[in-house]
Amino acid sequence: MNVLLTVVLVVQMISALGMIGLILVQHGKGADMGAAFGSGGSGSLFGASGSANFLSRTTAVLAAVFFVCTLMLAYFGNARPQTGASVLEGAAPTAPAPAASGAAQIPGTAAPASGAGAVTVPPAPAVPDAGQIPTK
Repeated sequence: MNVLLTVVLVVQMISALGMIGLILVQHGKGADMGAAFGSGGSGSLFGASGSANFLSRTTAVLAAVFFVCTLMLAYFGNARPQTGASVLEGAAPTAPAPAASGAAQIPGTAAPASGAGAVTVPPAPAVPDAGQIPTK
C-alpha cells in the first residue's frame, strides 16, 4: 500500500510540473492575431494553429491525470483499518479513589483528631465514570 501511494504521488507531481510547463509555453489569445499577420508564431514547430491544439489537449490530459491522482490520494489517505471500536468508546483513565477524610490527606498527620472539637468532613460524592457517554 505504501508503494502504491508513493507511485501515485510521483505521477501527481510529474503531471503538475508538466502542466506548469505547458501552460507557460502556451500563447494567449492575443498572440493568435499577430500570427495571422505574419508574426514569428507561424514559423513554429507545430505551424500557426497546430501548437494550440497539441498544447491544449496535452494540458487537458495532464489535468485529468492530476485530478485522478488527487482523488486517489484523498481516498487512500482517509482509508483506515476498521478496528470495530469507535474512539469515543475507548475507556478514559479513571481518577484514583479519594481518601477517607481531609485530615488524612495532609502530610505529617498520622491520624485524624478525635474528640469534642474534631470536625468531620463528609466524603466526596462519587464521580460517574467519565468514559461512558449517557444514552437515551
